[in-house]
Amino acid sequence: MPLSHILLGLAVVAVWGTNFVVIKYALAHLPPLALATLRFALAAFPALLFIRRPAASWRNLAAYGLLIGVAQFGLLFIAMTRFISPGLASLVVQVQVFFTIGMAMLLAGERVRVFQLLAMALSVAGIALIGWHAVTDGAAITPLGLVLILLAALAWACGNIVSRAAGRVDALGYMVWSSLFAVPPLVALSLALEGWPAVRAGLVAADWVTWAAVLWQSVGNTLFGYGAWAWLLARHPAASVTPLALLVPVFGMGASALWLAEPLPGWKISAALLVLGGLALNLLWPRLRGWIVASERPAR
Repeated sequence: MPLSHILLGLAVVAVWGTNFVVIKYALAHLPPLALATLRFALAAFPALLFIRRPAASWRNLAAYGLLIGVAQFGLLFIAMTRFISPGLASLVVQVQVFFTIGMAMLLAGERVRVFQLLAMALSVAGIALIGWHAVTDGAAITPLGLVLILLAALAWACGNIVSRAAGRVDALGYMVWSSLFAVPPLVALSLALEGWPAVRAGLVAADWVTWAAVLWQSVGNTLFGYGAWAWLLARHPAASVTPLALLVPVFGMGASALWLAEPLPGWKISAALLVLGGLALNLLWPRLRGWIVASERPAR
């Protein structure tokens, strides 16, 4: 990859990672489900007027929109109101990788490999350490927060299975058009659970920082993030691009520490190393093994 493309990939993961801090800013005024409604409404409109609908069925688009928009981000935003810190949220939600592997095994009969079991064990150890502190400490994360984030990760994994069933489609168009289906249920849930008075109060109290955070959610994360990521994947092997995603929690935890003064005690660093170590092993081992096997072949 040329340097300019590497820098573009780093910009994408920086946007995705720092977004957890941006979410916290938006939640200062807006109820979580109302924020999710605005995020997906602005991700769909007016972009769908200019971006062609991807070659996916309406049922597939609707399923992805419900799983990602309503389940994943709805639960994530609720958890981040007061049940989990932004840095930990950016880390724990990455276990969607292992949920995705597990679901692929169950639904498609894919065989789990030894390195995947070791990778899962590392990440589970990290989540267990976080869970221990959720029960005994509760300052950065509560038991409810951990459950909500794990459910958000599960919803993300289900969304991955749905998007895989859609085949090779335009990633940006897929996000834009599926976002359309997240809006109506999010509006209904926000009005039913949060109530119009709370939503109205949040909209009235929202300042320019809040609206900038909402735009960052839709324009930064969806249009720029997924658009640039899809552009990179169209030009380079996935093995060259996807390892950059390991930096999302690094940016998330770093930004939360710098901008929100989130403490980074030893246990949190240890948990991050375990979870990221598992993710790195799962992602990089096949490539590393290929290099090892190639280096051991006798030269002709």
